[in-house]
Amino acid sequence: MSDLFSALLLGILEGLTEFLPISSTGHLLIAQHWLGARSDFFNIVVQAGAILAVVLAFRGRLWELASNLRDPANRDYVLKLGVAFLVTALVGLPVRLAGWELPETVTPVATALVLGGIWMLVAERVAEKRGDVATITWKVAVLVGLAQVVAGVFPGTSRSAAAIFLAMLAGTSRRSAAAEFVFLLAIPTMFAASGYAFLELVKDGGLNGEPWGDVALAFAAAAVTGFVVVRWLMGYIKRHRFTGFAIYRIALGLGLLAFMPAGS
Repeated sequence: MSDLFSALLLGILEGLTEFLPISSTGHLLIAQHWLGARSDFFNIVVQAGAILAVVLAFRGRLWELASNLRDPANRDYVLKLGVAFLVTALVGLPVRLAGWELPETVTPVATALVLGGIWMLVAERVAEKRGDVATITWKVAVLVGLAQVVAGVFPGTSRSAAAIFLAMLAGTSRRSAAAEFVFLLAIPTMFAASGYAFLELVKDGGLNGEPWGDVALAFAAAAVTGFVVVRWLMGYIKRHRFTGFAIYRIALGLGLLAFMPAGS
């Protein structure tokens, strides 16, 4: 398999899994086992493609918020996004600098997939008993920010799954409202994380010998695929539960534990 084709597959996989509550880490772990590991720079750029996808998918909502901050509801929503981002940054940066993160190897990732799937089933059942609540409270904003930090420490948790389901448990029981807040928050969060990692690579001289054609193709593939996935998911969850994703996570986690070498 050519390097260019494998880059295309990895870009598509990133776009498919970054925003679905199924863990992009678990899928990339499998993919890179067969397609070969890529550089940190490659992974950063592919994730940037996913950021672009969210911006495009929510461009109408972003414009509404940015152009009408005089509206108290819009201003309140933007402030809550800001608080959630600050919580992630203020808690997450010291955690990153301290090196508190499990390795992206089979056992911890697979375990997080299984436990996360069970958590999704329980959380959605509990949230549904609270009725249809679309409001984003300050409590939800703070907890969603913390959920993103937890997902960073435990690869395989899935940032979107951790944040969406904690939001639902904290009071925003409407799936689409919780998901929209989490996806909008992903824009500054992923941009900051990718930018920080990129600066670290530049400082360490880690950009030498990159296959720029592979990088550009993967970026484009992640952006296009991610856009389609986000638009589809926002429509899907208005009418369906997350049960299918939870079952898939559990099956994938058990499969990883059973069939992949523990040190992969």
